[in-house]
Amino acid sequence: MAELPRIAVLLPCFNEEAAIGRTVAGFCSALPGATIYVYDNNSRDGTVAEAEKAGAIVRTERMQGKGHVVRRMFADVDADIYLMADGDLTYDPAAAPEMVRLLADEQLDMVVGTRQHEAKEAYRGGHVLGNRLFTGLLSRLFGRSFSDIFSGYRAFSRRFVKSFPVLSEGFEIETEMSVHALELRMPVGEVATAYLARPEGSESKLSTFRDGWRILKTIATLYRVERPVLFFGTIGALLIAIAVILAIPLVLTYLEIGEVPRFPTAILATGIVIVAVLCVFAGLILDTVTRGRREMRRLAYLAQPGPGL
Repeated sequence: MAELPRIAVLLPCFNEEAAIGRTVAGFCSALPGATIYVYDNNSRDGTVAEAEKAGAIVRTERMQGKGHVVRRMFADVDADIYLMADGDLTYDPAAAPEMVRLLADEQLDMVVGTRQHEAKEAYRGGHVLGNRLFTGLLSRLFGRSFSDIFSGYRAFSRRFVKSFPVLSEGFEIETEMSVHALELRMPVGEVATAYLARPEGSESKLSTFRDGWRILKTIATLYRVERPVLFFGTIGALLIAIAVILAIPLVLTYLEIGEVPRFPTAILATGIVIVAVLCVFAGLILDTVTRGRREMRRLAYLAQPGPGL
């Protein structure tokens, strides 16, 4: 008889006294036998007491930010299948069995719970628009994407968790997860799940503009790191275009009178071309480094067993 996989439910939370008890109870009911971990991120209310009362294993991460919490969870918890959700009762525990089943049956490495919402207060209009814009941007930059790159409801295989370095600090962690899966060409899937309004007494920790700016910077950084030839090549091409625009009048003047009277412009155009060439070569060199890093992550990924039953 095959041994059942060990399932760990990971719930990062901050000041979720009003919701954490029901969240833990919901996942206990949806996934009997799973171990529920609550990682508290410096809550100032009764979150820890409520989580312990509900039967969860409670641990604390002192460095503030969801990225720090995820890094700690992935490093500490040992399981075959991981399910991560926020501890604010916005994600429906009833979808958890289907996410785990899909991950195991189809040998996937990540299943994203794509949020479906009906209540206006569950998902603010600015967040909906931002999600669509960033999802489209990620698809254009990395070739493919997910329907909901910011969903915090995800199931992972052990090999995803143990090969994921976790460099982000805050809510941009979901973007980093998505890019990690795309770059290693992992098999992934999606499951539609209800996205619920927060219970009374629970407040969103997201700031539309502050966190949106951080996510945009994260996407730009990941693109620079993972696609250095395209990133620096694009900069080089733009610089060469500027140099050509500056040089055209100089060439026409030279052909007309045989002289180059505007030496400062000629020197500037030459300097821009040199910088452009340096950008292209920097991209080529960094591409070799990126390939080596990707190979190391792939080997770390392959060193772990798959998610099958």
